[in-house]
Amino acid sequence: MSIPAIELMTSLRSGHATSPRLTWYGPDSERVELSGRVLDNWVAKTSNLLQDELDAEPGMRISLSLPAHWKSLIWALAAWQLGMETVLDGGDADLLVTDDPGKVPGKHDAVIAVALPALAMRWPGELPAGVIDFASEVRMHGDVFMPHSDPSADAVAVQGRDGRRHLHEDLVTGFASPHEDGVRLLVHAAKGLEPALADSLGAWDNGGSVVLVHPDVELTDKLLAAERVHGE
Repeated sequence: MSIPAIELMTSLRSGHATSPRLTWYGPDSERVELSGRVLDNWVAKTSNLLQDELDAEPGMRISLSLPAHWKSLIWALAAWQLGMETVLDGGDADLLVTDDPGKVPGKHDAVIAVALPALAMRWPGELPAGVIDFASEVRMHGDVFMPHSDPSADAVAVQGRDGRRHLHEDLVTGFASPHEDGVRLLVHAAKGLEPALADSLGAWDNGGSVVLVHPDVELTDKLLAAERVHGE
């Protein structure tokens, strides 16, 4: 049985290679736009980091202790492409991805620190011993991902904040939020990572694109008109 995340990445780098698929508005006038090809490159590099540097494989659990952010979406897609289970409720996991490496609850095989500013080339300051710096490490990995092991469609892909689990084969039909074909979807980061993932998956699966907006960004008429989205 097919893995929706793998099919999605194939679609993004082929049918939507040059069109915007993910646009981020952050603090301090930050705007990041990723085409299908660029989004796929980021996901491939992150999957390669997981597989080659951290020995990640299908079925392993990875906790995403991150806000709704464009880099958080990349981490989820990379983990799903590998066949991993993303843990969104802070539960036990083999790996932890966090924007606050100074506060690491529990024990993990590896901790990865994610600097959220778009132009960050490394973590700003000292990292605790053993913590991996995503910004500096990810660029050394390849733009094409080739899995060492085939993922299982009937393995768990998401453990949500309500404790519900969704299988890889159900990511689109059970976890993703339904959206119309070709939608240009406004996603509010203030609602949290899990809703952002569900909305983004639903938009991408139907050939659409996502505009993810940080809570501190004012949704002006100018912004909405420029991005061709409607406020909610």
